[in-house]
Amino acid sequence: MIAVRPFLIAGLLLALTPVASAQQQASPDVPTTAPTTPTASRTAPQGTGDYLSRMDIDGDRRISLLEYQDWLTYAFDGMDRNRDGVLTPDEQPGGRGKAITRDAHRARVAERFGRQDIDRSGFLDAKELAAPPQGR
Repeated sequence: MIAVRPFLIAGLLLALTPVASAQQQASPDVPTTAPTTPTASRTAPQGTGDYLSRMDIDGDRRISLLEYQDWLTYAFDGMDRNRDGVLTPDEQPGGRGKAITRDAHRARVAERFGRQDIDRSGFLDAKELAAPPQGR
C-alpha cells in the first residue's frame, strides 16, 4: 500500500479550499463522505488505497474524471444551502470568498485531475493519486 502523503490530501482539497474547512464544521445533515459512495464509511480515509476504494465507484481500481469530480464536489453541494448551484460568500466558511458556480468548481477539479494523470490514460491509479500534481 502506498502511504498517504500530505500533498495528496492537500491536492484533493485544493480544488476548492473553503470546502475542506466547511466539511470540518459541517452540521449533522451535511454529508461527511461522498454521497455517490454508498459503502463508504464516515471515518477518515487511512491511506491512498482507502481513498482509491472510496472514490472508485465502479470498482476497477482506478479513478475516472467523473469519479474524481463527484468525490470533490460533495462538500460543495453540502455548502450550497439554497441549491442554486452557486456558492455565494455567505455560504462559504467565514462568509467570504468569490462566488463560484458548481460548473466552475467541477472545471477546476477537472484541470487538477489532468495534472494528476501523469501517464495521460484518463484515469488515476493509486500511484498517481498519491503523487503531487504536475505542472500548471
